[in-house]
Amino acid sequence: MSLPQSVLFCCDHNAVRSPMAEGLMKKMHGHEIYVQSAGVKNDLEIDGFTISVCEEIGVELSRHRTRSFDEMREWGDDLEGFDLIVALSPASQRMAQELARHAHIEVEYWPIMDPTGLGEGREAKLASYRQTRDQIVDRLQGRFGGTV
Repeated sequence: MSLPQSVLFCCDHNAVRSPMAEGLMKKMHGHEIYVQSAGVKNDLEIDGFTISVCEEIGVELSRHRTRSFDEMREWGDDLEGFDLIVALSPASQRMAQELARHAHIEVEYWPIMDPTGLGEGREAKLASYRQTRDQIVDRLQGRFGGTV
């Protein structure tokens, strides 16, 4: 299986699903693949439940700073430099397809559950976030190989 050289994961706010995917991919493949993440909007900080469930499996996300597609461009990240964009939400899929249209970048859509707002109480919320994390792990392993 040939691996892409660079992957951008994206979701709505870059606060839950795409940072999970970025951190998990980095753990699975180290510096073998350049990995970043972005959101359609940057209006939230990284989610505390995201940090917790990733920490459980050795993925450190507490220093993650959320960013949008627009901020990536402003900071000099060339979206055309990515081999693959993986969209984890419908809104990010639409934006990724629009951005990739002229650059001929492959865009994949993975329908990953958004755990925000699910579950009553801390343990139920953590269970929802773990389910999302595990969905991402399964998709990463199926697409790119490797283990967490």
